[in-house]
Amino acid sequence: MSSASLAAAYRRCRDVTREHGRSYYLATKVLPPAERSAVYALYAFARVVDDIVDESGYPPQHQAHCLDAVEASLRTAFTPGAGSPIAVPVSASTGVAAEIVDALRDTVNRYGIPHEYFWAFLASMRMDVPETPAHRSRYATMAELHTYMYGSAAVIGLQLLPVFGSNTAEAREGATALGYAFQLTNFLRDIADDYRRGRVYVPLSEIEPFGVTEEVLARCVQERRTDPRMRAAIAHLIAVTRSYYRTAEAALPALPPSARLCVDTALRLYGSILDQIEHADYAVFAERAVVPNRRRLRIAAPRLARAMTLRRQ
Repeated sequence: MSSASLAAAYRRCRDVTREHGRSYYLATKVLPPAERSAVYALYAFARVVDDIVDESGYPPQHQAHCLDAVEASLRTAFTPGAGSPIAVPVSASTGVAAEIVDALRDTVNRYGIPHEYFWAFLASMRMDVPETPAHRSRYATMAELHTYMYGSAAVIGLQLLPVFGSNTAEAREGATALGYAFQLTNFLRDIADDYRRGRVYVPLSEIEPFGVTEEVLARCVQERRTDPRMRAAIAHLIAVTRSYYRTAEAALPALPPSARLCVDTALRLYGSILDQIEHADYAVFAERAVVPNRRRLRIAAPRLARAMTLRRQ
């Protein structure tokens, strides 16, 4: 690719990240420009592929076809001398993912990111597509959910470790835990929307002890209110999620200074969603928990200042 075309591809990834991943975008501000662009490429790819399943409006058969096309595009992109990746339609709102794959290929080659992480990601995306062999709409235990979350979230953090220049066992454990924490935070925030899509990500073994059945969950969605049993279950799952955040936080020293600031910023921004859920008395069926901009800036500002100091040094 020409340098101008590659720069345009990275700008597209930046724009996708800024529009759809506000916490990630803000956290990247503490990184050097090259690492920042790599994060944009990795996030934008994951986002547009996730949109195939959640936002495209395509029937399941076409969603499955698109995921197959994405995998074919990646295998072409990752093959030396194979030329440009094929165009992959994802949705009316996002156009084609070909230029995003161009930026992704450059990032993967530049930092030596293992290809296996992308196959794991696509495997989890296929688990969300109804009427396919891989489809899962319910998870009995947290161990079962880990299988999905490894591909849907943990590998995103693992992809970033080569970019950050730290791929130790401690860093990998922290990245995996943070992926689980982010994903569980999403599940708790979006429990109503997910149920309307026919999915229950919260493990049944984690909510049944509180008297929560699928009938209780359905009633909460329908009535847009949180049953006391559901409130207790969500409080328990927030505690579980925070345990993953603590594991991730303990691994921060394994990262270089700028990467540590980036991950710490993202950890605290995203973890604040749990605070918002509690502050709203667990009303996740009535409204989507959002961290106010003033709090986001209060979290990010001192870390941005520290990053600027590190760059001057």
